[in-house]
Amino acid sequence: MALKSSESEEAKGPRREADKEQQELVGNPQPESEPLPVPPMEPKPEPQPQTNPAALPELELEPEPVHESEPTPTVETRRTARGFQPPEGGFGWMVVFAATWCNGSIFGIQNSFGILYSMLLQEEREKNRQVEFQAAWVGALSMGMIFFCSPIVSIFTDRLGCRITATAGAAIAFIGLHTSSFTSSLSLRYFTYGILFGCGCSFAFQPSLVILGHYFQRRLGLANGVVSAGSSIFSISFPLLIKMLGAKIKLAQTFQVLSTFMFILTLLSLTYRPLLPSSQDTPSKRGVHTLCQCFLAQLRKYFNMRVFRQRTYRIWAFGIAAAALGYFVPYVHLMKYVEEEFLEIKQTWVLLVCIGATSGLGRLVSGRVSDSIPGLKKIYLQVISFLLLGLMSMMIPLCRGFGGLIVVCLFLGLCDGFFITIMAPIAFELVGPMQASQAIGYLLGMMALPMIAGPPIAGK
Repeated sequence: MALKSSESEEAKGPRREADKEQQELVGNPQPESEPLPVPPMEPKPEPQPQTNPAALPELELEPEPVHESEPTPTVETRRTARGFQPPEGGFGWMVVFAATWCNGSIFGIQNSFGILYSMLLQEEREKNRQVEFQAAWVGALSMGMIFFCSPIVSIFTDRLGCRITATAGAAIAFIGLHTSSFTSSLSLRYFTYGILFGCGCSFAFQPSLVILGHYFQRRLGLANGVVSAGSSIFSISFPLLIKMLGAKIKLAQTFQVLSTFMFILTLLSLTYRPLLPSSQDTPSKRGVHTLCQCFLAQLRKYFNMRVFRQRTYRIWAFGIAAAALGYFVPYVHLMKYVEEEFLEIKQTWVLLVCIGATSGLGRLVSGRVSDSIPGLKKIYLQVISFLLLGLMSMMIPLCRGFGGLIVVCLFLGLCDGFFITIMAPIAFELVGPMQASQAIGYLLGMMALPMIAGPPIAGK
């Protein structure tokens, strides 16, 4: 019996071991779960591309399109059209001539208002003995409206283009100056000469600054210098012309002769063929559901205030506007001051000729100098010229001799030439040609109120 029991236990032994093995294979999931974490650990061979020499030439080929995209904007200013390159000449010189006629005829008449002012006083003193303050408003309104309308002109320039805006402005200036000859009322001349002629000059003048950036970039300072220097020829000749006309014909016929320059400007403005695309802001694709949102969307579309996000532009624009209070004062009251202080001098118009001559020299030299000054360092040259311009204006009442007054006027015109010519290149450096129209418009608009208030305050 003992032998049987031992044999039965021995026979059962291997059966039990087989059963245990089957239970472990069926019931225990550990052998099946062990290979599961193995696949997620396979992405470890990441450092292999670093050791693989075949991947090295692929890494060298990848930066090539990146380097090709950097020189694509050929204009070295911000916000330029991609792939645009100004011709730097060619038909651009015809545009330079038209811009020269524009600047020369407009500011030749404006800067010679001192002679027109004396002619106005002679007519009005027969009616009113104290008309200095009232007559000064005619010229102050005309010069001030050139700058006051500039923000609106920038909108028309962006939407309609330089050609249409300048041509319409020259036509309005012609109408305003020509209709001034048909009235002898000072109050009506506030509107015809002060507002209508001034607004027309504004619409004709600002596109002449913007269109040069379509044809010149590397020689933009030189182009502005040529325009400013050429226009100084008008500033030299207009005082003599107006003085001769005043001696032979009356003030009304003088206005008619001067209006012919505006008529020629209307024809020359047709040469302002734009090359850069319009800088219209693309409207938002989201639906505008309320009237307020629609109004704000249209307001942002036409009044581009992005130029004021740059602190450098804000400081520059507000600084120039604050200093413009006394800019136009010498051009209005200089002739009257010389006639009262130097009674023996008859050829007082020589002072305006001196200012125009040295202003042309300063504009031509400053255009060349500004091209050699990199970037925004041009602002320092403009600030220095404007500071000296103010000092020369303060020295005019201190002159005891006519010779000393001539010297002061020579330096006054030189500083004026530097100040005017660098304005447009600085705007292009700050915001680029695509936003230059808005930048120049806002700057001139902020200069309007100080320039309008300056001559009447000084005359009072």
